[in-house]
Amino acid sequence: MKNSKIFDSITQFALPWFTLWAQVVFAMKYPQYGLILNLMAQPFWLYASWKSYKEAGQTGILVNTIAFTIITIFWIINYWFLTK
Repeated sequence: MKNSKIFDSITQFALPWFTLWAQVVFAMKYPQYGLILNLMAQPFWLYASWKSYKEAGQTGILVNTIAFTIITIFWIINYWFLTK
């Protein structure tokens, strides 16, 4: 139970930090680093959306987060490996 509370606190900090900085980095025209920051945010998004699904039945948030994570992975593969 205590570990869950600690991870909840870390998630509440990491979610906006990684997500907002990814958007700032995109806006600064460094998409390759924005993608990495965005991918680093995804485990926290998945955890938060899973909790909201389990506790409140928020299926749409979970489906959206899973889809966005898969799209981000494809985006990284395309940008970093297929465009060289």
